[in-house]
Amino acid sequence: MITDTHTHLYVEEFGQDIDAVIARGLEHGISRFFLPSIDSTYTTSMIDLEEKYPDCIYLMMGLHPTHVKSESVESEMAHVRDMLAQRSFVAVGEIGIDLYWDKTTLDLQIQAFSEQIRLAQQYDLPIVIHCREAFEEIFEVLTQENNPKLRGIFHCFTGTLEQAKRAISFNMKLGIGGVVTFKNGKIDQFLNQIPLKHIVLETDAPYLAPVPYRGKRNESAYISEVIDKLALIYNLPQQEIIAVTTENASFIFNSW
Repeated sequence: MITDTHTHLYVEEFGQDIDAVIARGLEHGISRFFLPSIDSTYTTSMIDLEEKYPDCIYLMMGLHPTHVKSESVESEMAHVRDMLAQRSFVAVGEIGIDLYWDKTTLDLQIQAFSEQIRLAQQYDLPIVIHCREAFEEIFEVLTQENNPKLRGIFHCFTGTLEQAKRAISFNMKLGIGGVVTFKNGKIDQFLNQIPLKHIVLETDAPYLAPVPYRGKRNESAYISEVIDKLALIYNLPQQEIIAVTTENASFIFNSW
C-alpha cells in the first residue's frame, strides 16, 4: 500500500495515456495518488480525474507560487476560496514561495502563501509547501502563521540537514522523490539522520524522474526507485519503508 503524496497526473503531459499511467501505478502497489493544484485552469481536469478514479485519486486546492501574478492573483485566490467552500479537499497545496523563476513577485507570493495557510487552518487541512531558493522566506512566514493546527509536507525537500530539522519543527513531513537518487542531489548524504517517521514518498510526476529515468517524463510507478534508494539509505527492508511512509501520509492527510 504505497502513497504518492505529490503527482500532477492531470497535466498535459499525461493527456494521451493517463489510464495506462494510473494502471502502471496501481500495478506497482500505489493505492493513493495525491494531486496538488497549480491554478484555476487545471481544476476541471483534476475533478474529472477524481470522478473517473474515486477510489485512488485525492485532490488538493491551492495556488502554486510560480502562478502568483499581479494581474491574476486576486481572481486566482478567489477561486481557491470558492473551491474550498464548495467541496472537500485533502490539503491546501501546493503553496509556498519560489524565487528561482521570479523574485519580483516575492511580496505577492508571501501574501498568497500566508492567506492559504490561514485557509488551511480554517478548514483544518494540512498544507503542501513548494520551496525553491526560499527557505528563509518560507520559515519566516511559517513562524508568523504558526499555531497548533499547522501541519503538512515540505514537498520535494532539497535543503540541508539543518533546514530539514527546522521544517520538521513546524510539524512538517519531508516529501522525498526522485532527487534522492541523483548523484548531485545531496540529501542522500544526511537523510539517515532524519527519523523515517518524518518522511513521505512522492514523485512530482511528470517532473524530476528518478535514476534511471532521469530526463524522461516521470510517473507515479517510478516511486519504486525512490523506495529502493530509501531502503539503502536507512538500511531497512522496502516493506518497512512503504509501511512507515504510508502511515506518515495518513497522519498528515487524516485518511485511513
